Amino acid sequence: MSEKRVLLVIGGGIAAYKSLELIRLLAKANVRARAILTTAGAQFVTPLSVGALSGDKVYQDLFDLTAEAEMGHIELSRSADLVVVAPATADLMAKAANGLANDLASTTLLATDKKVLMAPAMNVRMWEHSATRRNFARLQADGVHFVGPDQGDMACGEYGYGRLAEPEAIRDAILALLSDGPLKGKRALVTAGPTIEAIDPVRFLSNRSSGKQGYAIAAALAELGAEVTLVSGPTNLAAPAGVKRVSVESADQMLRACEKSLPVDVAICVAAVADWRPALTASEKIKKGKNSAPAIALAENPDILATLSKPGKKRPKLVIGFAAETNDVEANARAKIAKKGCDWIVANDVSGDVMGGDENEVLLIRRDGAEAWPRTSKAEVAKRIAAAVTKELGGKARERK
Repeated sequence: MSEKRVLLVIGGGIAAYKSLELIRLLAKANVRARAILTTAGAQFVTPLSVGALSGDKVYQDLFDLTAEAEMGHIELSRSADLVVVAPATADLMAKAANGLANDLASTTLLATDKKVLMAPAMNVRMWEHSATRRNFARLQADGVHFVGPDQGDMACGEYGYGRLAEPEAIRDAILALLSDGPLKGKRALVTAGPTIEAIDPVRFLSNRSSGKQGYAIAAALAELGAEVTLVSGPTNLAAPAGVKRVSVESADQMLRACEKSLPVDVAICVAAVADWRPALTASEKIKKGKNSAPAIALAENPDILATLSKPGKKRPKLVIGFAAETNDVEANARAKIAKKGCDWIVANDVSGDVMGGDENEVLLIRRDGAEAWPRTSKAEVAKRIAAAVTKELGGKARERK
């Protein structure tokens, strides 16, 4: 990677010490980091240590007369290729989500015209608080990218989500966003995971999809430089580095999120979308009947793949569907590609351990032929799909080094 510049905002928290390792890792990847150290951040790491590793001045004060004579916060916000906030505290997230600007860090975030990546770190209760969840959702809607937080033991003695992602993971997210790979400038939409369709407040219809294949494809596309939106049903997976995740539950929500993400260059529908939903959702838990089980009337869900494949101004250049079959895999997949109007179908036999497993064996079906791939890891399947997409969209299929 030719030299890139990152503006690193170091927030206040015990995890701030990891920012030092991040600066070192970025330097090894030929990425130069310039740092803003917040007042709270300086309680955990020193300007001297940050400056020694970055080889640059460490910026701290919004009212630095020397820097601000040259409109320092504006220059800082726009001279870098990417703005990274690590650790991103609940306070920094709240300021950015609500447009507050009362210190150098928040003012710089408000003034930037570059992509922003945040790596949250806070107590698990703070991360789960409704205010933080609202701010997180608003920042995602504003286009901010996230890596982490991870799950684990906290410095405060509690356990859960809120740990800062490891420096290697943050570095990978940064490199994905800075990538000059063959898909740079291309936008991709990937759906993943199951959908759940509510019967009542506690019960739902769903399926066994883990989301692993869709998440792997989103990661592979980002690795090649694409700007990726991942619309995901409920999973236990972390969002891939450099990927914007939009979390949904039902098929209706997934369709709306996909349409909101358009236009894109390629859409890959990996999600196992429920074909049916309860026609009526009970507002209270359905009680067990004395004589017989209650009948559940079903209504057909929207067809997301067919909707995205319809001709029109917003139709992606390339639309790829997945066909999860238990018999007559190729015949059923060919019928699906004709019915849905998509360009390619990736077919697989899910009668074994594919759903939830780490390996897959697929058949890539184009309108003019088919290509059988041997059983391999889902990560490798994802890389092969990303390479095929790259070739179709006119890029050279190579990975970022």
